[in-house]
Amino acid sequence: MALVLYFHQSLKLTILMYTKRGIMWFRQDLRLHDNEALTEALQYTDEVIPIYVFDERQFREQTTNFGFRKTGAYRAKFIIESVADLRNSLRERGCDLIVRVGHPEEEVFQLARQAKSSWVFCNRERTPDEVYVQDELEKRLWSVGQEIRYSRGKMLYYTADLPFPITHTPDTFSQFKKEVERYVPVREPLPKPAVMPDITVRLEAGEIPGMEDLGYEQSGEQDRRAAIQHRGGESAGLQHLYDYVWEDREIEHYCQMSDGVAGEGYSTKFSAWLAQGCLSPKLIYHHLKSYGEQGGNPKAVEGVFHALLWRDYHRFMAKKYQERVFAKGGVVDQADPRWRNDEHLLQKWIDGKTGIPFIDANMREIKATGYMSNRGRQNVASFLVHDLQVNWQMGAEYFESVLVDYDPASNWGNWNSIAGVGSDPREEKRFNIFSQSTRYDAKGDFIREWLPELADLPTEKLHQPDMLSSSDEEALNGRLSSDYAEAMASTGKWRK
Repeated sequence: MALVLYFHQSLKLTILMYTKRGIMWFRQDLRLHDNEALTEALQYTDEVIPIYVFDERQFREQTTNFGFRKTGAYRAKFIIESVADLRNSLRERGCDLIVRVGHPEEEVFQLARQAKSSWVFCNRERTPDEVYVQDELEKRLWSVGQEIRYSRGKMLYYTADLPFPITHTPDTFSQFKKEVERYVPVREPLPKPAVMPDITVRLEAGEIPGMEDLGYEQSGEQDRRAAIQHRGGESAGLQHLYDYVWEDREIEHYCQMSDGVAGEGYSTKFSAWLAQGCLSPKLIYHHLKSYGEQGGNPKAVEGVFHALLWRDYHRFMAKKYQERVFAKGGVVDQADPRWRNDEHLLQKWIDGKTGIPFIDANMREIKATGYMSNRGRQNVASFLVHDLQVNWQMGAEYFESVLVDYDPASNWGNWNSIAGVGSDPREEKRFNIFSQSTRYDAKGDFIREWLPELADLPTEKLHQPDMLSSSDEEALNGRLSSDYAEAMASTGKWRK
């Protein structure tokens, strides 16, 4: 608290007044709308200092257990853009975003001491790296008489509203959906602040780092073939939401296209903005609700709501099972002894050189853009785990590194499910890759886009080049490129 002295000349009185000062520590909640921590900070203090820290461990100091960079170039670029957009929005409201590069538990603590604040407001995270940081910061703040005030900001539902404690969250999604849909309303999103109070303490604003500053040789620019050209930030996220629901009305076709693998129209593509907190799931829900009330397709509303509910479910599972979600045996503690830490097989999978066109096309897409359809993610994960018998954790860590829309709970929860080590007792999700390929890329457009060496193959041969007979090859007259990889698994097994 800042001490202010006032002297009244006639009465010779000294009046002591305190400025209640708080720090708003932005994390994966890079937005002003529906930000509970920011709303609380503005409600309980006279002065709010917004802060964001680029955690060097996540960008350049640490790697995952299997040696992947924690944050790949596509997500790093998206985060930089999101922080820049947040700073612009705050400046429009009369204050600035204080930016630092370092370790948040150190940088936020030093700023709290310098500003003589009373509280640090932030949205609580639940996965290991993030929990470590917030716990360390909390300890340091206690040493100088300050404290953290936690809020929640990533989910559709509030934990306090649930009809069960976290430890009793249903283990199957169907039961979870049934219980929360029946009893729990989605709260209204909180509004953006119209103005922000002036910051009276002198603090260096700091520069937002560029890609090179964070140690990236890549620019993070996506391939022209990307299903969506991601642009980070709340402004871009809100525009995408408006366009998807109201302007282009792509939501009308959600049910028919949500499982697609190519083009701009399939799925909502909200995920990157949701992952960094540039979009609130509650705001999306209320746009859906309004769209439905105005005569919109009710099945589309239900479908998008269903996808948002899956995000909550994975987050509740991460809260319930904590470290077990990241363990090889998963929440059921049953690792398959056949799973190998085979770096050679993993690299072929990463490079899109498995000889299975549908797998390779998806893997080349994620490598070039940081994005892949949900259908693609399920298929490539199934192939790595069940056909190559590679430890699923290696695939999960690669996704953690490269995905522009990486979310810890969703990523690891989905890999748990594919590997058969998740909380849902159903059998492992082993996909028939040939059936999936011919169903979701029937004309082969997606495969041809990402595997130009197969572009001349007729569609009926495109999904199984390993099954070409000698007469087929003669008929093709050399149109099958010798550059394409030999199949790591026979596609014939999927046609039995």
